[in-house]
Amino acid sequence: PENAKDGSQLLLSACLSCEGCLSEEDSMKLSQQNLEELEQVLALNKRCDVSKHKVLVASVCPQSLPFFAVKFGVDVTEAAHKLCSFLKGLGVKYVFDTMLAAGFSILESQKEFCQRYRRRHHDSNALPMFTSSCPGWIRYSERILGSLVTPHICTARSPQQIMGRLVKDFFSKQQKMSPETIYHIVIAPCFDKKLEAVREEFYNSLLETRDVDCVLTSGEIYHLMEQRKVSAAELDSTPLDQVLGDAGDSVLVRHDGRGSEGFLEHVFKHAAKEIFGLDVHEISYKTIRNRDFQEVTLERDGETLLQFAAVYGFRNIQTLVHRMRKGRVPYQLVEVLSCPGGCLSGRGQAESEAAGRVDKALVQQMEEAYNSLPVRLPEVNPILHTLYQDWLQGQDSPQANRLLHTEHEGEAASANIYVELT
Repeated sequence: PENAKDGSQLLLSACLSCEGCLSEEDSMKLSQQNLEELEQVLALNKRCDVSKHKVLVASVCPQSLPFFAVKFGVDVTEAAHKLCSFLKGLGVKYVFDTMLAAGFSILESQKEFCQRYRRRHHDSNALPMFTSSCPGWIRYSERILGSLVTPHICTARSPQQIMGRLVKDFFSKQQKMSPETIYHIVIAPCFDKKLEAVREEFYNSLLETRDVDCVLTSGEIYHLMEQRKVSAAELDSTPLDQVLGDAGDSVLVRHDGRGSEGFLEHVFKHAAKEIFGLDVHEISYKTIRNRDFQEVTLERDGETLLQFAAVYGFRNIQTLVHRMRKGRVPYQLVEVLSCPGGCLSGRGQAESEAAGRVDKALVQQMEEAYNSLPVRLPEVNPILHTLYQDWLQGQDSPQANRLLHTEHEGEAASANIYVELT
């Protein structure tokens, strides 16, 4: 907030919603991520000057699809097909979902957690590990919390930014296109994803191209449909495209977890097996403060082996940070998301039009739609294994490290800004 500069209290609930920490350059980049920008690209494609034409690629987050399912009154797969039909009608050439990218992010997070766990005794920054897929949480950590937290953040890129690499690096080569000729749109449940897309490390200065050119929220896309007076009933059913051509699986699936990417559940099950040789099939959550602060524990013979937490929403993040400052965080991993309720409740799709509050009935319907999808573990996805070999030259290659990981800025927060903890 503006007044944080004079040393007054910085309330976490206001963080990110006021945009007070955005530089002019940030604001300018963000202002280019809207429907007008998309309309401009579409308009240029209709003009004679072919040198300015772009190939439009849209990637849809799995947490956005339940929104369209509820709005269209159909199941998630049919909603994805209708959305694909609408986007192609606009002039989008390829429409993907981001499940593959999420699979990469989960597998890399699992591997990093086990590495951190094994060096925990001689590296004080190894644990707890915080998940890295939520840009609201990452920005808050970098700008306010600094070195207290940033060394603990998993280095795996988020699904959105891995998708950016998949499209601009792998897919562009497959299609013999130069990355800068592709205009890559991501449809996400959350406005903060726009902030992530404009981060400096996701920009190729040589080719002057971003991995993700424009993030539009589910709500913005639905608004575009309304603007163009397109109803779901009149849309055809067009299957999504596959990054590996026809090799893809046309059945939509989801990862484990409660309406987000399920990093906690996947890492928990993997670590139980990899480190302790234990098979975990069902995970039971224990509510600590509220539905958005929950714990998961792995025990053997009365001994606690692993303790993970899911912490959603800034009020709960306050509690977590307070405990961290006091050195009282018993967890080895924390899945942190800035939206209460997780990604399905992102402000780009879950707010009621009237009051600007979360539409609880809508969120409940989205949760039901999301949970109806079959679960598929990324470990058993053959396409991921193919891409590790064909695109990344193996799972632990320098290429995999460069394209699937990033670093988080760790400057300590300015001394005159402090967090009010309640």
